[in-house]
Amino acid sequence: MLLTDTHTHLYYETDDAKRNELVRRCKETGVGRLFLPNVDVASIPMAYALESAFPDLCFPMLGMHPCSVKENWEEELAIIEQAIHQHKIYAIGEIGIDLYWDKTTLPEQILAFRKQIGWAKSLKLPINIHCRDAFNEVYEILLQEKDDDLRGIFHCFGGTLEQANKLIELDFYLGIGGVVTYKNSGLDQVVAKVDLNHIVLETDSPYLAPVPYRGKPNESSYLIYVAQKVAELHQTDLETVAAITTENSKKVFGV
Repeated sequence: MLLTDTHTHLYYETDDAKRNELVRRCKETGVGRLFLPNVDVASIPMAYALESAFPDLCFPMLGMHPCSVKENWEEELAIIEQAIHQHKIYAIGEIGIDLYWDKTTLPEQILAFRKQIGWAKSLKLPINIHCRDAFNEVYEILLQEKDDDLRGIFHCFGGTLEQANKLIELDFYLGIGGVVTYKNSGLDQVVAKVDLNHIVLETDSPYLAPVPYRGKPNESSYLIYVAQKVAELHQTDLETVAAITTENSKKVFGV
């Protein structure tokens, strides 16, 4: 069985011994592929260092998180743009719009999002979308930008079935993580009605740990709990969920 965590910030753990333990637990639970989104300039070398330490396990992406869009965002974005041509990456991400923390930067977030979508298209790479309290804004941009080169993952999907279907129509996969295990999230009812061919799994570690670790630091080995919940919702077995969602990840990332 091979599980793929399509979104993990494992590089935040800088203690070698603790990091090695996290990786060991991944391998024990069948999580054999980790995709690493960066969020700003500072996290670029962190993601690359993790890939260097575990080249058969880790696959980096590059992008500017919408919460990283500050006063000097254009300078930071230029550095990230330069970096994407200097190292093999597998997606542009995580990018998008976040109106939960700061609505005042929306115009700049939109500019940064569009620019990075342009990078992805020119490089024939998928995008990994961060969206919080901004589905309509993100979806409108995706509609405007849609062409044969626009594809990717809607990370941490937590919306309605109608929203899920809108994203699927645009050829995006839904990134499903620990929230699907939360009792009152409502996401379980949506995921149960979405074909597995449109789903990839993720942890977003160290955030959003699934039950039974909710409220504690998340880690990629906990992906097994997400996969088990999805299997339960689809009345199938864990191996089937692992196989389909990993194959979906290969279609997205090309590896």
